Amino acid sequence: QEQLVESGGGLVQPGGSLRLACVASGSAFAISTMSWYRRPPEKQRELVATIGQSGNTNYAASVEGRFTISRDNNERTVYLQMNSLKPEDTAVYFCKSSNWRGDSWGQGTQVTVSS
Repeated sequence: QEQLVESGGGLVQPGGSLRLACVASGSAFAISTMSWYRRPPEKQRELVATIGQSGNTNYAASVEGRFTISRDNNERTVYLQMNSLKPEDTAVYFCKSSNWRGDSWGQGTQVTVSS
């Protein structure tokens, strides 16, 4: 399994932006489907966005048009650009790698949207 390390979380005011990054240690990054999930306070983990090997993307309805997922295979990094942030985006954000070896998860990074 891969090791995934997220970064970029923090405290931001409503309407602000953050860019999360997730760096993978393994050699299978280019053939992995990469996803961002989040777990809001006292709620279950939910899928935010996914990017496939070819760069095809999918988003949760709640973030469509505000968040953008992208990947850099040379840097083995997946990004989540988050714009127009809302208080309800407050959560711990996790990245996940999925390939023929199975799924791997990062430890998460906290995003807090508050004035």
